[in-house]
Amino acid sequence: MGRLHAPGGRKRHVDRGARSPGPRTYDLRVPLPPALARLATVYGVDTAYEDWQDQPVDVPETTIVRVLTAMGVDVADPEAALVEQEAAPWRRVLPPAVVTVAGEAVAVDLHTPDGEEPPALRLDLEDGSSRDLATPRPGGTREVDGAAVVRRSVRLPDDLPLGYHELVTGDARCRVVVTPPVLGLPPSLGERHGWGFATQLYSVRSRQSWGVGDLADLADLAVWSAGLGADYVLVNPLHAAEPVAPLEPSPYLPTTRRFPNPLYLRVERVPEYADLPAEDRAVVDGLAADVHTALDDLDAIDRDTSWTAKRRALRVVHDAGLTPGRRLALEAFVAREGASLTELATWRALAAEHGPDFRQWPTDLQDAHGPAVAAAREELADEVAFEVWLQWVLDEQLATAQGAATGAGMALGTMHDLAVGVHPGGADAWRLREAYAEGVRVGAPPDAFNQRGQDWGQPPWTPTGLEATGYEPFREMVAALLRHAGGVRIDHVIGLFRLWWVPEGGSPADGTYVRYDHAAIIGVLCLEAQRAGAVVVGEDLGVVEDSARAYLLERGVLGTSILWFERDEDGDPLPAQEWRELCLASVTTHDLPPSAGYLTGSHVDLRERLDLLTRPAAEERAADEAERATWLSEVRRQTGLAEGAGVEQVVEALHAYLTLTPSRLRNVALTDAVGDRRTQNQPGTSDEYANWRVPLSGPDERPISLEDVLTSTRARSLARVISTQQDAP
Repeated sequence: MGRLHAPGGRKRHVDRGARSPGPRTYDLRVPLPPALARLATVYGVDTAYEDWQDQPVDVPETTIVRVLTAMGVDVADPEAALVEQEAAPWRRVLPPAVVTVAGEAVAVDLHTPDGEEPPALRLDLEDGSSRDLATPRPGGTREVDGAAVVRRSVRLPDDLPLGYHELVTGDARCRVVVTPPVLGLPPSLGERHGWGFATQLYSVRSRQSWGVGDLADLADLAVWSAGLGADYVLVNPLHAAEPVAPLEPSPYLPTTRRFPNPLYLRVERVPEYADLPAEDRAVVDGLAADVHTALDDLDAIDRDTSWTAKRRALRVVHDAGLTPGRRLALEAFVAREGASLTELATWRALAAEHGPDFRQWPTDLQDAHGPAVAAAREELADEVAFEVWLQWVLDEQLATAQGAATGAGMALGTMHDLAVGVHPGGADAWRLREAYAEGVRVGAPPDAFNQRGQDWGQPPWTPTGLEATGYEPFREMVAALLRHAGGVRIDHVIGLFRLWWVPEGGSPADGTYVRYDHAAIIGVLCLEAQRAGAVVVGEDLGVVEDSARAYLLERGVLGTSILWFERDEDGDPLPAQEWRELCLASVTTHDLPPSAGYLTGSHVDLRERLDLLTRPAAEERAADEAERATWLSEVRRQTGLAEGAGVEQVVEALHAYLTLTPSRLRNVALTDAVGDRRTQNQPGTSDEYANWRVPLSGPDERPISLEDVLTSTRARSLARVISTQQDAP
C-alpha cells in the first residue's frame, strides 16, 4: 500500500455491486466478564454492534481491554476500576467543564469535605462581569479515601448569555459553555437556495502560482464564482503538512488541524516582498522562474518541488525584516494565537531537524511541555520565529481571500473542510498528548466495499481528555477555521458521535466504537459557527445512526446528499422533492470521478486496473451501468433530458435536477464545470494511484490553468443551470 491512506480517500457509501461474503459465520467467544462490560459502558466503549449486514457482533475482550487502556483506565481489576471511576468526581471540587444550551437550567455538582463550608461561589461571565451564587445545601455524603465528602448541587441561572464562562469557588474552576439551541443558516444567505463550487485548491494552478494552487488563486476563483452567482467556494482541508519535503499528499492526513499550510502562500503577495532589495528580489524571482519551468506543464501536483523553493523564497522575504507598524501587527497576532502558535512553531522547527514524526525524536523532546523542549525552543529561536511569521502571513492571505469573496457578493465566501484527524507523529498529537489516545487508531469496520475494514492510522481524541481540557482544543480548531470563512464542512461528521477505534497491531475488524459527548462537541461547534456567521455542513454519508441525523437536524447542522447515493428503501432513486431541505446537495464528491468520467464507468475501469474489484469486471460494469441507468431515467423524467444526449448535456441535466430539490445549498464540483474526467482520489489506495496529485484538467484530460477556468464557456453554462430554480414537471 505504500504510504498510509488518509480518511478523506475512503468510500463510505454501500457499493451495491460488491460481492456478498456469503453466509455469516459466528465466532463463539466467551462472554465478557460483567465488571469489564460495565466498565466499558461507563466509558462509552461499545461491547457489541451491528455490522453492515445488520448482524450482531460481539466485541472481543482483548479489544475492550486495549481500548480502555488507551483511555488511561487500569483494567487489571475491573471492579476496582469501577470503584475508582465512581469516586473520581467526588475527588474534584468541580467538574472540568459543563456544556449547556441557552435557556436551559443546568446543575453542577460541588464536592467539599464534610464539616467545611465551601468558599463563596461566583460565576465569571465572558464579558468580564460576575454573578455571586448562593451556596446550596448538602445533598449527599460519600466516603472517599477515608474521609467524608459532601455533594451539593449548584443550579446555574437559566438566562446566561452565549459564550464561555467560568464557575469559581476557591481555587476550583469549571468552564461553563452556553451554546445556541439551533444554528441553522446564517442571515447572509437569506431565504434563497445558495450554491457554490467545490474544488481541490492545490489542483487549480494559475500561471502565477508556484505549481500548486494557492490563496491568491482562491481569491480569484471566488471573485469569478461570485460573478456567476455563487455564494461560496468549498475547498479541501488546508491544514498544515510537514515543514520540509517530502510532504504528505493527502490533505486528510495533516500534522495539525489547528493551523493552515504555508504551501498555499503566494510569495509575491506578502507585503515585504514589494520592498525587497534588488539582490533579494532576484533570488526570489529566480526561484519562482525555476519552479514555473519545472512545474507549469507538469501533469501532476508536485508539492515537494514547489514547497522547497517557496520555503527558501519565504525565508528571504522574512529575513528582510518588518516596518514598525508591521511588527506591531505581528505581535498582536502572536498574542491572539497564544501558546498553541508557539507550540506549533516549535514542533515545525524541531521536525525540520529531527524528522516529521515526534515519536522518533530523542525521548526528552517528545514531551512538548518539558524542559528539553523549552531549551530547544531557545536554541532554535530563529526557526521558531520564521514559522510564527509564516502563520501570520497565512492568516493575512486567508483574510484577503475571504474579503475578496464577500466583497464580490458571496453570501458565505470560503467554506473550509475539517479532516477527521491528524498524523500520529504530528504537531497536534505532540502538543496535545493528554487529549489523544495512544495505542489505537481511527478507522472503519468491515463493510460491503471493504470487507476487511479500514485503518486510517490516526489517533482519536479521548472523551475524557476533551472534557478535561474544557473542549479548548476543539474550540480553538473550529474558531481558527472559521476566522476567515463563511462555512465549514465536517468530514465524517458521525465521528463527533462515535469513532471506530482499532488497537495497534490488530486488523480493523478487531475494533469497536467509542462514543463521545456529542451534545457538548456539537454545542461548541454551533457556538463558534454562530459567532462567525457561518454554516456547518456535516458529511453524513454511509452508515449513520438515525438518531445522529435527527440530532444534527435538531441543532441546525446541514447534512450531505450525493445524487448517485440518494435512494429510497427499495433502492430506487429518491425523487427530488423528497430530498432533505437542510443539506448540501451535489451530483458527485471527491471520492468519485467527475461526472463526465462517472457516466462512462471510468471508476470501474480504474478499480479493475488497480485490482480492487470483488467480482469479475464484466459483472461489475453491468451492475454499475444498471444503477446509473435508473438515475438517468429519473433525471430524464424530471428535467426533460433527451435520450442520446451528449455528456455535457447530461451533466447539466444532473445539476438541473438538484434545483428541483428543497436543499438549501447546492454544490458544483469544479471538475464538472470544466468537463474534467480524471479521478482525484481512488478510495482504498495510496501510492497505487496518484491520489491528491491530479491537476485540474479539461475534457481531453490535459491539465488546464485557472485562467482557462475563468474563460470557460462550459463552466458559465453549468453555472446558469445551477442558478436557475426549476419547476418539477
